[in-house]
Amino acid sequence: MRAARTGTVRRAMALAAVASLGAGLLAGCADDGDDESGSSSGDSKGKTTITLGLFGTMGFKEAGLYDEYEKLNPDINIEENVTERNENYYPALVNHLTTGSGLQDIQAIEIANIAEVVQTQSDKFVDMAKVSGVKPSGWLDWKWQQATTKDGVTVGLGTDIGPMAICYRKDLFEKAGLPTDREEVGKLWAGDWNKFIETGKKYKEKAGKDTFFMDSPGGLINAILSSEEEKFYDSSGEVIYKTNPAVKAAFDLTAEAAEEGLVQSQTQFQPAWDTTIANSKFATVACPPWMLGTIKGKSQPDAAGKWDVAAAPKAGNWGGTFLGVPKNGKNVEEAQKLVTWLTAPEQQAKLFSVQGNFPSAPGAYKLPLVTGAKNEMTGDTPIGEIFAKAAETIPSQVIGPKDQIIQQGLTDNGVILVTQGKSPEEAWDNAVKTIDNNLEK
Repeated sequence: MRAARTGTVRRAMALAAVASLGAGLLAGCADDGDDESGSSSGDSKGKTTITLGLFGTMGFKEAGLYDEYEKLNPDINIEENVTERNENYYPALVNHLTTGSGLQDIQAIEIANIAEVVQTQSDKFVDMAKVSGVKPSGWLDWKWQQATTKDGVTVGLGTDIGPMAICYRKDLFEKAGLPTDREEVGKLWAGDWNKFIETGKKYKEKAGKDTFFMDSPGGLINAILSSEEEKFYDSSGEVIYKTNPAVKAAFDLTAEAAEEGLVQSQTQFQPAWDTTIANSKFATVACPPWMLGTIKGKSQPDAAGKWDVAAAPKAGNWGGTFLGVPKNGKNVEEAQKLVTWLTAPEQQAKLFSVQGNFPSAPGAYKLPLVTGAKNEMTGDTPIGEIFAKAAETIPSQVIGPKDQIIQQGLTDNGVILVTQGKSPEEAWDNAVKTIDNNLEK
């Protein structure tokens, strides 16, 4: 449920409004915590204190999981040290791993950084594949592989994922003469992002100039690329974003949508973009489960029940985190037990029911807390079932160490320029120049 300005910033901002499920609980981002402090081995009552280094609101505390674990294990005390934004958290984590000091017993790793950690820091983490009770089959295969080295060392266990759907405004679709039933809506663009754009053109014909079909060019290109097995790197680790036809095709399709006036000239999770949600200025948004919380947090009260969720043209993933145990932590054995418990299907289901973090453990998908999940913005829509179906068809995607830099260049220095009058060619050239300059740093 987290993303960035296309990796870290988006993820942290999205955490400010995690999906409100069940009774409609909405949690906000935590303030920066003292993530510089090292692990503590005990407290004044003789209990073992396990510390977690996290970024944003990951929801374990809010979902009551720490309290539950402490009741099950009376000799354990749990403390989390939270840094609000991953862009501040991750550099500090790398520094702590490099120096071997200042680490927590458990450290969170965001999906945008997992490839770099696997490639450069795996020797600093416990191999979770060897921990008692842990089996790779307990996680979606692609999720397990993201945290595993070529030699089979697994640096962390997956907590959540971000299976992609399309959230849409039923009232705006109806005004534009489009179907509103989620099954029929999904059929409009099934299997092809080009069909999604064609639907957008039909929307524009009747919707007029008051609203846009989609929220942003960045959201569109991110969604398209999230459904590709290879985007910025190939399986050998080579940067291929300039030569991968899938990347250029996604860029060109997004540029077409921009030229046709189908997407707003907005950058996601910025104040101006927030306002367009409140003012009902767009009809669709690429939508992992946590996006429903963002919609809820930024909408006017009368928007409740006006949204629905349809399958995306192709399955994709946006967001996700891992929990790893540094080898030189003070409570390695107890930390392993806690990570194993927190990432078990039952706990992942509880986390989803309260916070909207969608489970990476398929064993959670048939549990009542997932199958029966509802959201205030989408009424009786069975969102747990919809996102579970999407999760099971997500492709195994190659994640590279600098994915965030490349994605941000394509969005913030690329496709958005087309909404501002630049040609697609000019926008692509500017994106490539920006990305290559940043990759060289």
